[in-house]
Amino acid sequence: MSADERLANLGVELPPAPKPMGVYKPIVICGNMAYLSGHGPLKADKSLITGRLGLDMDVEAGYEAARTTGLAMLATLQAELGSLNRVKRLVKLLGLVRSTDSFGEQPAVINGCSELFREVFGEDAGVAARSALGTNSLPGGIAVEIEAIFEISEE
Repeated sequence: MSADERLANLGVELPPAPKPMGVYKPIVICGNMAYLSGHGPLKADKSLITGRLGLDMDVEAGYEAARTTGLAMLATLQAELGSLNRVKRLVKLLGLVRSTDSFGEQPAVINGCSELFREVFGEDAGVAARSALGTNSLPGGIAVEIEAIFEISEE
């Protein structure tokens, strides 16, 4: 089953691809690699999920923020590539979690994005090398920021 078919089977509608909020490109294609800049949890109504894990958000809320971020990343890929079927595999995922010093469940939060990508691209192609790190601050007070590297096929 293709990535586009899997996404449809999940019953998920992608939000509009987010626009850059600074001097950067949301995605850069270099050869057969697609580098996605850090994306945040942008909801369909263009609002952001804000908060700090361990203070005013629990793991479940963080997981949903990471999943929402993953949807925005898929929207960026689809807008640039024309189809998610051009993705050969997810290579690397880096997730930053805005959290308190005592919060230690960053990997469980970033699973929201990782599990979405596994559902869309499959067990092998959708699971990558990954880091999940805590941080005390993210732009606009967003709960998570995630960047990724994908291997893609030619058009």
